[in-house]
Amino acid sequence: MSDQISFPIRINRYLSLKGFATRKGADELVEKGSVTINGAIAKLGDKVTARDIVEVVRGNLPPQKFVYLAYYKPRGIITHSPKKHERAIKDLVSIPGVFPIGRLDKDSEGLIILTNDGRITERLLHPRFVHEKEYAVLVNEPIPSGAKKSLESGMRDKGELLTAEEVRISGPNYLTITLTEGKKHQIRRMLAKLGLTVTHLKRTRIMNIHLGGLKPGEQRVLTGKARQSFLADLGLA
Repeated sequence: MSDQISFPIRINRYLSLKGFATRKGADELVEKGSVTINGAIAKLGDKVTARDIVEVVRGNLPPQKFVYLAYYKPRGIITHSPKKHERAIKDLVSIPGVFPIGRLDKDSEGLIILTNDGRITERLLHPRFVHEKEYAVLVNEPIPSGAKKSLESGMRDKGELLTAEEVRISGPNYLTITLTEGKKHQIRRMLAKLGLTVTHLKRTRIMNIHLGGLKPGEQRVLTGKARQSFLADLGLA
């Protein structure tokens, strides 16, 4: 789930927090005309609101040069901005130029999309676009009756309404949760409201892309129908 960003925010800091580049690198992207806000070329110093759509084309690469990877982020690995003694996805992936779209908590594992196509960041993560993400969750305590209804109806935590799109309970301590939003630590926060402690959380699907047989640290390139469907659902095909 993605970290919260306080809006409005300068475009260079926004791109930095999204993992595109450092602030200096973000300024360079803006200067090259590689960044748009709601379809208009961004300028240095522009500010972004929560309603804006930001897109980045790195190096103005033509579509056929773009690559999309399904990657299994291992538990304990940081998605972006590791601190001292921490390892990030970029330390494990050898393909140059790709970056992760969105985040997974350090203690969570599973599917994340890697790409060099900055256009898909906002189309996949912005609340204006509704895309499903599915998680397999193991909890320490027995799941109480009524948990499915409570999670799907939504609950408030720290002033936010947290809602699951769909919940399937398949055992006394196991459930599958589908989200169409990505608030910080959302699943852990929702389950904590029910008195449940997450012991294992794995993202298994993003839209039509499934984790499949990937093992921690493995990746596969999206090709053929999977790639076409993924881009079509994002409005890029």
